[in-house]
Amino acid sequence: MSLTQTEAFQRIATIRERSVIALKESKETGLKVAGTYCQYSPAELIVAAGAAAVSLCGTSQTPIPAAEKVLPRNLCPLIKSSYGFAVTDTCPFLYFADLLVAETTCDGKKKMYELLGQIKPLHLMQLPQVQNETALDSWILELKRLKERLEESFGVEITSERLRDAIRLLNEERRSLKELMDMCRLKPSPISGMELLTVLHNTGFNIDRRDNIALMDQLTAELRRRAAAGISPFTEATPRVLLSGVPVGIGSDKVVKLVEECGGSVVGFENCTGYKKLDPVDEAGDPLVAVAERYLRVPCSCMSPNPGRFELVKRLVEEFQVDGVIDLTWQGCHTFNIESHALKQFVQEQLSRPFLQIETDYSESDTEQLKVRIEAFLEILARPR
Repeated sequence: MSLTQTEAFQRIATIRERSVIALKESKETGLKVAGTYCQYSPAELIVAAGAAAVSLCGTSQTPIPAAEKVLPRNLCPLIKSSYGFAVTDTCPFLYFADLLVAETTCDGKKKMYELLGQIKPLHLMQLPQVQNETALDSWILELKRLKERLEESFGVEITSERLRDAIRLLNEERRSLKELMDMCRLKPSPISGMELLTVLHNTGFNIDRRDNIALMDQLTAELRRRAAAGISPFTEATPRVLLSGVPVGIGSDKVVKLVEECGGSVVGFENCTGYKKLDPVDEAGDPLVAVAERYLRVPCSCMSPNPGRFELVKRLVEEFQVDGVIDLTWQGCHTFNIESHALKQFVQEQLSRPFLQIETDYSESDTEQLKVRIEAFLEILARPR
């Protein structure tokens, strides 16, 4: 039986549809909903406010033409897709959201948020672009502003105890997700990159985090049984690829699909779709400060300098027995595009691994060209080192 036929994977594959129904029913009974676009938006504060924190749509090419009536065509596709879903009113999670929690990670997003705030109530967090004590002090003030906005908008008080409870819940969700993703350390991996991406993408839409935990633990147990029985979609000789760079999801997954269609195995996602989201919040001390410290540590290319990303890539390459790194950059994403040069040097010179940068968008127009480049890259990985 293929993994897609297991009960846990089937339930994960249908989370998005089921969550829309659950959101509608819960809204009718008074549930408040906050939508987020980025890993820098602290879900713990939203959960502590008694609200649901849900990811918002932004990984499809379909609404981009509508967005381009307002936004520049040469803008990042993630930004255009996010705005396109809003102006076409085709993202149910945005429709049900009472408040959008946004962040100033890049110039394109923060200007798009000005337009988005005309459609939905929006709280914009001023994200520091450096990771030091001064930045932390500023970020703590931003979290206090968000706390006050959530309390005012939702008519609640976010106490320290409620915040600690939220921290414990989200840390448990991170634990279950890490255990699932760590199954790809096995050689061969018992789960494909596309199957793993389906889990990473869909669980972000689930308003029931305990359900997420149970489903991921169930799927991890199934993967352990499969690995013990020698069941895998790959062989030990299959080239193992780490995907780094921009976030990906269902709909913006063409590079992941191409790698595996061409004979590779995507064993890890360094990006904020994957391992960047797994860093837990310290459960001791002041909970608001602990949340601020955790989120400011996210090693995104919007930070300058950004040594944490290189440390994470090194760890993942070693732990997952990675043969090569593909760094994915969306067109118009200048921070990731520029940082890719230094990452290439680091991977090739310090980690002694082949490196491929791919700059693309959500469309299928360059699929054949990418296929040729990826096939050539996988041939290099298959050679004895």
